[in-house]
Amino acid sequence: MDKPPLLPVVLLLLLLALPATTCGGEPEEFQIPRDGRVLELDDGNFEAAVRAVDLLFVDFYAPWCGHCKRLAPQLDEAAPVLAGLSTPIIVAKVNADKYKKLGSKYGVDGFPTLMLFDHGTPTEYTGSRKADLLVENLKKLVAPDVSILESDSAIKSFVEAAGMAFPLFLGFGVDESLVVEYGAKYKNRAWLSVAKGFSEDMMVFYDFDKVPALVSVNPKYHEQSIFYGPFDDGAFLEDFIRNSLLPLIVPINRETVKMLNDDGRKVVLTILEDDESDENSLRLIKVLRSAASANRDLVFGYVGANQWEEFTETFDVSKSSELPKMIVWDKKEEYEIVEGSERLEEGDYGSQISRFLEGYRAGRTIKKKVGGRSPTLLGVNAMYILILLVAVLVVMMYFSGQGEEDQRPRQRAHED
Repeated sequence: MDKPPLLPVVLLLLLLALPATTCGGEPEEFQIPRDGRVLELDDGNFEAAVRAVDLLFVDFYAPWCGHCKRLAPQLDEAAPVLAGLSTPIIVAKVNADKYKKLGSKYGVDGFPTLMLFDHGTPTEYTGSRKADLLVENLKKLVAPDVSILESDSAIKSFVEAAGMAFPLFLGFGVDESLVVEYGAKYKNRAWLSVAKGFSEDMMVFYDFDKVPALVSVNPKYHEQSIFYGPFDDGAFLEDFIRNSLLPLIVPINRETVKMLNDDGRKVVLTILEDDESDENSLRLIKVLRSAASANRDLVFGYVGANQWEEFTETFDVSKSSELPKMIVWDKKEEYEIVEGSERLEEGDYGSQISRFLEGYRAGRTIKKKVGGRSPTLLGVNAMYILILLVAVLVVMMYFSGQGEEDQRPRQRAHED
């Protein structure tokens, strides 16, 4: 029997050994691993990765960038959690200092730049970079503007998945068309849903007795409120949603002070010696919460001078100041003190707070500039730092000039 020709067999083996390609000669789509690690992409596989995954979160970094180095372990921690979501988000990184054209294409002008590619459409991410908050923020970004819940079990699953980071709004018997606008507007700050199917058990659990009802739940601060309408007046509805984004009384710190920027109300700020460490402070905070509930046109907050000295110093508070002290702050350059109510005495806090609010609304106030003892909200230490930096700069310029004078003769001697 004749042996088969050798050449066709060799050609067949070679063809089988070649990498698989599509009909157009292009390589197969990039395969995204699902093991939860951060992927390293480059200009050769980036576009394929964007096509291959619905939700891709990308860190455009530079190896020499200190902020990038601090971000890396946070992304390593968040990546497996994000990959394990019911709607997975894959985390990747690109050395945009090396692949400059790729960074330029997506408008990268600083490091790190974080972007979420949602079905190929990039959106820059500017939220928290801490792993746990990063996860919560991204979960919120990829969720629907308004979630439709058809049963009690769907409501429970929605609340559980939402977590503790953002307030929730549950519309029981509310027409979806009335809230969809606010779902988009406040997407980055709250979860919004409409429950179309629910039992009396849900009415009892969320403590409402008629529909339509919009229930606001702030799980982080254990607060709940209910809006029964009117729903056809968008101004009332939006006021309720906007005012419910913050807790009744805000503990002021470096994180929560950022939340105030998006709220148009002034802040009734109570400055304590310690924010929550003694019985009197806790009692005062409880009374302030009641006052906040009755005065929703104002934001109520409190801060401990010992916890954030640089901040409280800008309101003319020092270690020798008599506290607690109440002011009304416009969140910009001014604050007001109420004549005769500069300080809260231990005792009947309720009456004193009522007098303070009456005096404020009657205009019996004295306006002052924020940072009267310093140029910025960083506090008096900022002035010392600025003076030190100027002094160092002057010294460096002096010695730099001396060095240039010393070098010129040597340079000329070398040239001679």
